Amino acid sequence: MQKRTLSFWEIWNMSFGFLGIQFGFALQNANTSRIFETLGASVEDIPILWIAAPVTGLVVQPIIGYFSDRTWTRLGRRRPYFLIGAILSSLALFVMPNSPSLWVAAGTLWIMDASINISMEPFRAFVGDNLPERQRTLGFSMQSFFIGIGAVVGSLLPYMFTNWFGVSNTAPEGIIPDSVKWSFYVGGVVFLLAVLWTVIKSREYSPAELAAFDKADKDLQTARVEIVDKTKNIKLQFTVGLSMAIIGALVSAYIYLNNYTKELYILFVGLIVAGILFVIVSQLRKREIRNGFTIIVTDMLNMPRAMKQLAWVQFFSWFALFSMWIYTTQAVTGHVFGTHDTTSEVYNDAADWVTVMFTVYNGVAAAVAFLLPVLARRTSNKFTHMLALTAGGLGLISIYFLSDKIGLLMAMVGVGIAWASILSIPYAMLSGSLPSSKMGYYMGVFNFFIVIPQIVAATILGFLVKEFFNNEPVYALIIGGCAMILSGILTLRVQTQRKINISEQ
Repeated sequence: MQKRTLSFWEIWNMSFGFLGIQFGFALQNANTSRIFETLGASVEDIPILWIAAPVTGLVVQPIIGYFSDRTWTRLGRRRPYFLIGAILSSLALFVMPNSPSLWVAAGTLWIMDASINISMEPFRAFVGDNLPERQRTLGFSMQSFFIGIGAVVGSLLPYMFTNWFGVSNTAPEGIIPDSVKWSFYVGGVVFLLAVLWTVIKSREYSPAELAAFDKADKDLQTARVEIVDKTKNIKLQFTVGLSMAIIGALVSAYIYLNNYTKELYILFVGLIVAGILFVIVSQLRKREIRNGFTIIVTDMLNMPRAMKQLAWVQFFSWFALFSMWIYTTQAVTGHVFGTHDTTSEVYNDAADWVTVMFTVYNGVAAAVAFLLPVLARRTSNKFTHMLALTAGGLGLISIYFLSDKIGLLMAMVGVGIAWASILSIPYAMLSGSLPSSKMGYYMGVFNFFIVIPQIVAATILGFLVKEFFNNEPVYALIIGGCAMILSGILTLRVQTQRKINISEQ
């Protein structure tokens, strides 16, 4: 048995929901720092307020992936999660710009990001489920196209409302401008309608059909033969977990004794918690206790080799992206235009221009989404990804040297090329190594390497900017640019192969 080759429009329909998801995600990325700062957050506090998003993804994505692998309803396997996440996300988008205080906005961001993750995580597995391997690069590129289009319009909305429809982009101190409010309202409606289109227009293979496809796949059958020795694997899990907990405890003590910024605790306390979970699960496995909790934690240890190598690529590229999302507004308003007064016209015009910059990089991503697979066929996925990430890194670094609006837009061209590649090529490199029975789960775990660098960025960038760069956020963008170039170099060492270590079946 082989999966049916889908038409262009069938792939279009199954990817269309990403238009709405990215519409909401772009509004969040481009405007959250502005909302926080308007509600009274200082520059050094903004990264820690952003921590809600990656922490939520870290928890939600593998759980949603695990359960979506095991779901089958009248709506299918993945589509129920698309719909539930879309409804919750739309509601959060209506609430966010009406937050009466900073803590309400931070809490709403937490809810919004959890809801977006519920919709977004199964979409990656959706491509692996429905498309034969020869069409997966096209499938992920189609998602990248809709991500680009959704982000272009979503990022541009505040600017459009102000300059096209005369909606005010200024407001009294502590009040979110009307241009931002109406952008979020439109985003909530578009999010829900786009996801509904995919839910209604797409179909899914049943679990029995997917199992039959895997059974007919000789490569995956060969991969399944290699079962990790359980006793050895349990010992490794205990050792890794104990080491993580000890390292986290020692570094946390060092932070306390030296009175470093409290945000650093989040990263290393998280390491302690992860280590303790590994230790607990290793002991449960010794007692032959097997449930969703033990499977979720254990399979993190036994990732495919390509996934482990791609983890470093994802880590540094998403660290760079998160530095951009957190600090571009502050870098442009302060370093390029010379103001931090959130009530001034200069500040708000500069902040609006950041939404245009984000529009450009997303527009470039949409434009090149279908060109990257062509380059990859002529060279390789690894070379294409390296080239794209290098362009993005140079674009971020160049912001330090720019002093005009047009130059800032040109810097975003490189970022857009990198963004298109980040959204498609790593998933295409990975998907062929995953069995359908674990597709959702491993796609969720793969997103750890999107989430963890965001937590790292949120915990250390504020510290670095404050302690070493005199509260000048533009230096965070330089750090991010260097990280993105490093991720491109690391891509060259990835060895994609269809070999899966499975500790327990």
